[in-house]
Amino acid sequence: MADGSGEPSELKITFERFRTIFDTAHILVVTLAGWAEVVRVTIPELPAGNLLLEPYARKTAPCMAYATYHLLKRNPDALIVASPSDAVIRDQNLFARTVLEACKYVEENDVLMTLGIVPRNADTNYGYIQVKEGRNAHLMGVPLQVKTFTEKPPKDLAEVFVRTGEFFWNSGIFIWKAETIRRQMELYVPEVTELFRGWEEHLEEPEFLEKAYSECPRISLDTGVMEHTDRAWLYPASFGWADIYRL
Repeated sequence: MADGSGEPSELKITFERFRTIFDTAHILVVTLAGWAEVVRVTIPELPAGNLLLEPYARKTAPCMAYATYHLLKRNPDALIVASPSDAVIRDQNLFARTVLEACKYVEENDVLMTLGIVPRNADTNYGYIQVKEGRNAHLMGVPLQVKTFTEKPPKDLAEVFVRTGEFFWNSGIFIWKAETIRRQMELYVPEVTELFRGWEEHLEEPEFLEKAYSECPRISLDTGVMEHTDRAWLYPASFGWADIYRL
C-alpha cells in the first residue's frame, strides 16, 4: 500500500523485501493514479496487471476493498499480506519467517492477523494493541487474541503499557484470507463496500472506480474494521521494526 507520500526508494526496498518471500507475480502495489509512472520506473519488474491505481486517497479501508475484490477475481482462495510501503525492517530473515508462520496460522483460521511489535520503549508515536492473554504475553511467541487498540497514548500511559508486557506496537502489517476480510469489511464498513457493488463485472472500468472513490469516505482499516471485529488476532514480532518517519 503506497499512498504516494513517501520516497520511491522506500517502495523499492519494500518490494525487494517481499520478493524474498513471494513470487513477483503475486506482489501487487496499490497507489494513487498520479504515482503510476513513478512506480513503473522504480520497480519495472512489477507485472503491469499488478499495479492497482486509486483515483483519490481515501486511506486504507477503501484501498483494501479495491485490492481484495481484485484478488478475489484472480483467486477466491487468495491470502493477503498487506503492508505499507514505508516501514523499516532490520532483520529480513526473521521478518520472512514471521510472515510465513503467521500465514500458516491464517490459512487454518478465519482471523484478521496483525503483526504486533514487541515494544522497545514507551514510544508515544505508535498505536498500541493489547492482547487478552495478560501480563508478559510478549514472551509467549504464539498467536494472541486482541483485546483493545489505543492510538498514540500519552507518555505515562505508554509506560504502563510497556511494563505489563500485554501491549504491542501496531505495525500496520496485516495478514488474512481475501474472503475473510471481504466479509468483515462488508459487515463493518458497508459505507465503503457498498460503493463497490458490481465489482465482479465492473472493477476494471475507470468510470466505476472514479464513482466509487469520489463518494468514498476516508476510513482506516484499524478504526473501520479492526477495532470492532471479534476476529482480530496478533502475531508477536521482534524483527526490528520502525515507522520510516521515526528514524
